[in-house]
Amino acid sequence: MAARIEDYALIGDMQTAALVSRDGAIDWLCLPRFDSPAVFAGLLGTDEHGFWRIGPADPDRPRDEGGVSGAARAHAATVFEESGELRILPPTAAAPAQPATRRSYRGDSLILEQEWDTSRGSVRVIDFMPPRHVSGGPHGGTTEPQIIRIVEGLSGRVRMRSALRMRFSYGRVVPWVHKVEDGENTRTVAVAGPDSVWLDGEADTYGRNLTTYADFTVSAGQRIAFALTWQPSHLGAPDQPNAEEALVDTEQFWREWVDQCTYQGPYREPVVRSLITLKALTYAPTGGIVAAPTTSLPEDIGGVRNWDYRFTWLRDAAITLSSLLRTGYRDEAGAWREWLLRAVAGDPENLQIMYGIAGERELTEATLDWLPGYEGSAPVRIGNGAAAQLQLDVYGEVVEALHLGHMTGLVRNDHAHVLQLRLISYLEQHWRQPDEGIWEVRGPRRHFVHSKVMAWVAVDRTIRMIEETPHEGPLDRWRDLRDAIHADVCERGYDPERNTFTQSYGSKELDASLLLIPQMGFLPPDDKRVIGTIEAIQRELMTPDGFVLRYPTSGDSEGVDGLPGDEGAFLACSFWLADDLAMIGRIDEARDLFARLLAIRNDVGLLAEEWDPKLKRQVGNFPQAFSHVPLIDTALRLTACGGVPGIPPLGG
Repeated sequence: MAARIEDYALIGDMQTAALVSRDGAIDWLCLPRFDSPAVFAGLLGTDEHGFWRIGPADPDRPRDEGGVSGAARAHAATVFEESGELRILPPTAAAPAQPATRRSYRGDSLILEQEWDTSRGSVRVIDFMPPRHVSGGPHGGTTEPQIIRIVEGLSGRVRMRSALRMRFSYGRVVPWVHKVEDGENTRTVAVAGPDSVWLDGEADTYGRNLTTYADFTVSAGQRIAFALTWQPSHLGAPDQPNAEEALVDTEQFWREWVDQCTYQGPYREPVVRSLITLKALTYAPTGGIVAAPTTSLPEDIGGVRNWDYRFTWLRDAAITLSSLLRTGYRDEAGAWREWLLRAVAGDPENLQIMYGIAGERELTEATLDWLPGYEGSAPVRIGNGAAAQLQLDVYGEVVEALHLGHMTGLVRNDHAHVLQLRLISYLEQHWRQPDEGIWEVRGPRRHFVHSKVMAWVAVDRTIRMIEETPHEGPLDRWRDLRDAIHADVCERGYDPERNTFTQSYGSKELDASLLLIPQMGFLPPDDKRVIGTIEAIQRELMTPDGFVLRYPTSGDSEGVDGLPGDEGAFLACSFWLADDLAMIGRIDEARDLFARLLAIRNDVGLLAEEWDPKLKRQVGNFPQAFSHVPLIDTALRLTACGGVPGIPPLGG
């Protein structure tokens, strides 16, 4: 059984990422890209679906590895070739485990350090992924994805074990594992179809029980390194990495990147950790930003609300770039703008809400029946059928990001200007249509208020751009369009009896996306309709512990989103509420809510998509860009309000 979602930490190289649990197990890793099939998929099944654990060999309690699924058992045979003799080993599960005594990132980096105190001594495991194609480091860098794990003795002598179980294609394919002599070193390689993974280590390995093991003892001051490198299987062996040099280069990369941050306020620690997380979710070759590095971590434990987030949502990427721009990171903003222009190409009328990280359009949704799902939450999905939805709000988010780039001094790009004008021309013809909205409902289309508000934003920002620059456009016609959208929303999306805007035209339900109305400038914060909406959401969408639901759900029956089941509090919505409270002058209330949100980060500062108020745990894909972006935004707003806040410790 996988660990709790908040018990994982993230390591990555800006092209893919891995999740490392407190017991030293890497339970999720896709190679070579974020959206590639996983080679470690234990997160969504059992250890039989792939993991790599390094930790003390004499734990206080054994790791519960779960059973072997029928689908996995059908493929359960690992071939080891040693000394010219082929041996086929039967499937079993065995890997002791013990949670680390403490863990943290090394300074402002993505280098994870976990420490165990045992009766025989103390030991540290340093986990990281060297950034690929990074220039400027003293030792060059890597061109292929690598995970490097350095075991460092702190005191005494501690017996350690590395247990590596590779399962390609999301835990379904068992590789051919054999050893290769390479100069003076013996390397272990696992091959399955087009993929190969090479294990290098400073301890002898052996195969047993479908797993590659290394047993060794580490003394105080001693360091023993392992590295796992992916390579296309038709190519020769990759270079053997130098773990210590890679560590120096990786730390230097993150130190220099963080030094560019312009935010120096009282919330610097959570802001910087969120920025590092957002950088880690950026696909460096193209500038695309994934919503999360995982698929199918459930919004409702045991339920069906399980989605693949390893793609670039225009909305999520646009708001991410907004936060990066306001904290000094223009290069990332420029790279995303170029990605957007390539993805949309010459067809903005057929704008998708999401694309692949290189701009791919086909994101066909499928289910992986051989994976039981995180804590039994099935189905496990890859791809995302929502890519074909109509979500009018996306036009507003994209235009807002382009406008902010212009306002913060990004180099002018005439193609971006043309794209913006064509997006507005499309909206001019289609803004009156119903859509699936920001939450990607799988029920019938509706006239969602937030979608109309963001259509207004797109037109408003384009008018401002034309007014403030030499660019030209039909200003009078678009001013009339802006006024028409505004009047339509205020007439059809507002309930005067309750003094609140509603989720969609004619509905009674509320929606937390309405909290963005004052933040987008659609109405001023002191407008009675804005204040009434904020207070209505506090009454009707707040959980007992003071966080905000996206909208009402209906338990076992289908709700407005077309799905059964409930979900946790969507964390972005609670940050939006804190922003609104600050905007209407309720600063102490805003700071209190922000402090409670910071307190539910895990011990290394990461947030999933949602918080389950009943189970008191994080749920949904992890870590989630759409949670860390509003954290940054709220920190900036509260910093502007002045005063010295109280910041809770990591892990609450």
